[in-house]
Amino acid sequence: MKGLTLAALAVTLIATVFATKSPYQAVLQHSRIRGRQHGPNVCAMQRIRGTDKKYFTNCKQWYHRKICGKPTVISYECCPGYEKVVGEKGCPAALPLVNIYNTLGVVGATTTRMYSERAKLQEEIEGPGSFTFFSPSNEAWAELPTEILDALVSNVNIELLNALHYHMVNQRLTSDDLKHGSSFPSMYQDFNIQIHHYPNGVVTVNCARLVKTDQHATNGIVHVVNRVITAITNNIHSFLETVDDLETLRTAVAAAGLTAMLENEGSYTVFAPTNEAFEKIPPDMLSRILGDPVALKDLLNNHILKNMYCADSIVSGTPLETLQGTVLEVGCDGEEMTLNGKAIITTKDHLGTNGVVHYINELLIPDSAKTLKEIAEGVPQVSTATKLFEDAGLNRYLTGTEAVTMIAPQNYAFKGSVTMTPEMRKAMKNHILKERLSSKSLYHDQKLETLSGNKLRVFMYRNNLCIENACIAAHDINGRYGTMFAVDKVLAPPMGNVMDVLKADNRFSILVDLIQKAGMTELLNQNRVYTIFALTDEAFRAMPPADFNKLTNDKELAKVLKYHIGDGFIISGGVTSHNRLKPLLGEKLELGIRNSTMYVNRVPVVDSDLMATNGVVHKAVIHLALKLKMRVVFKQLHISYHVSDDLFQKVLKSQSSKTMSRVQ
Repeated sequence: MKGLTLAALAVTLIATVFATKSPYQAVLQHSRIRGRQHGPNVCAMQRIRGTDKKYFTNCKQWYHRKICGKPTVISYECCPGYEKVVGEKGCPAALPLVNIYNTLGVVGATTTRMYSERAKLQEEIEGPGSFTFFSPSNEAWAELPTEILDALVSNVNIELLNALHYHMVNQRLTSDDLKHGSSFPSMYQDFNIQIHHYPNGVVTVNCARLVKTDQHATNGIVHVVNRVITAITNNIHSFLETVDDLETLRTAVAAAGLTAMLENEGSYTVFAPTNEAFEKIPPDMLSRILGDPVALKDLLNNHILKNMYCADSIVSGTPLETLQGTVLEVGCDGEEMTLNGKAIITTKDHLGTNGVVHYINELLIPDSAKTLKEIAEGVPQVSTATKLFEDAGLNRYLTGTEAVTMIAPQNYAFKGSVTMTPEMRKAMKNHILKERLSSKSLYHDQKLETLSGNKLRVFMYRNNLCIENACIAAHDINGRYGTMFAVDKVLAPPMGNVMDVLKADNRFSILVDLIQKAGMTELLNQNRVYTIFALTDEAFRAMPPADFNKLTNDKELAKVLKYHIGDGFIISGGVTSHNRLKPLLGEKLELGIRNSTMYVNRVPVVDSDLMATNGVVHKAVIHLALKLKMRVVFKQLHISYHVSDDLFQKVLKSQSSKTMSRVQ
């Protein structure tokens, strides 16, 4: 028992150690694990093919062998602080501990070392002290525009020394000390440098990624970064004020009352639409949004992330929340930073004291800033309904300020060619509710009033939320003034009780006669709910005359009909893979759904959801009690009735083939 306790304690301690690792250290540890077969202190690195960009590997990147959507090449290198020894496996030797000046040479930052000599910094970084030097790599210096580099080097006593001092902090900071969102005063006029330590293990200083980390020296530590960093003096709003290409954005920020937020402390990411981006949207839409402070604020908040994300922090698609509460998929494709899969970011990493700005050439218009018509036009799955609303003269409800809910059937709900008729115009008015609703607030048997004055019922099932015969097929889309529900069927409000529905449809004339003959009319007119599986005249006529006559003249006719009537209410959208419904007489009806077709006792229902005030009618193609089912049920009902095999095969073959052709 004592041994088990000690083992459990050891496991707990190990778990605690790993849990306290920084994200960078966790990724480094994973790289060590992947590289250990090559010897001690070997780390696996992933290099994006065709580039010099390398990363320590995490689990996801290792198995996908991709970074930013591009294939990677695996290499094995000495982990930070170690070096190879001739004739030995791996990297068994620790790097010699020398001063920062010499450490720059050890890590290959020879350009920084050279500029340190020119700027008379060598003596300082060779002498006593405890410094952190974020040294640009040789490639980082080479990527500087020629005019900037010339300006730095031409006045080595001032500009170059200032630039190098801005890369230094007057204390030793390991990667574990570089906490996310922290800042430290640099050795250039105490201007702060910003640190971000992301969950994926990427660490940045002023958006420059640390590519070689924790190179210890006798008088401090060196971290190699992939770009030359510059001092940050302006907040985001002050930066926007200086850029001509962001003039429209500046005007919008002021009109929306967001100036103070972008001036105050924070750590934001702003995807700044250029003037060109604003010009791409229709003038009427732009004018409406710019003139509506609520919509404008929603629009701008949709371009601002709650936290700061430098371009180098993104190595794969990552869902990030905006101030608007929406989610943007921020990703990368090679060197390109992407938004929602599109390469619309034109310029990256303009830093302010309270965040970072990336330019984009398209507006990110949230649904909350759109009219219902603009929302519907952006959803191709409801294009048929959108046109029908317009043809029905209902555009004013979809473009105005009235609070409504639009119920939009998806395109597949419309069968055949659809044209505008008086009946269709009336039907489309039933698809607009007089109030703005959320599907989350709907409840069973709730009544919803349409523009035409009809009351629609809400039905709550385990697998679906339905309004009359139509079930909600997608998440709500909330616009500026209204909400859109996408549904799977065209709404069919009830036009009477179940007897009215049967009488109004000439396919059920024989069934109506039999119901009346069995004395069941009053029953079906009652104020209760039924689910009727109704046999058509075609199904009855498929029976041999002798069998049909026996059925219609049988004193037990009412019992047969009651087996086709469920005591309760269920539409096709409420049926799962297996449901049971108790008939008015008999043990049970077994319901199921397969390939979008509803079945009852394995009999397909070809026309479902004929809605009534006291129930629903489903058209069945053959007698539910055919074959064995009929024999069992009739035995339960104490009815002596025989269905021949010839009759079963004849009806099943003819009706089922017609059913499947209609379904297809």
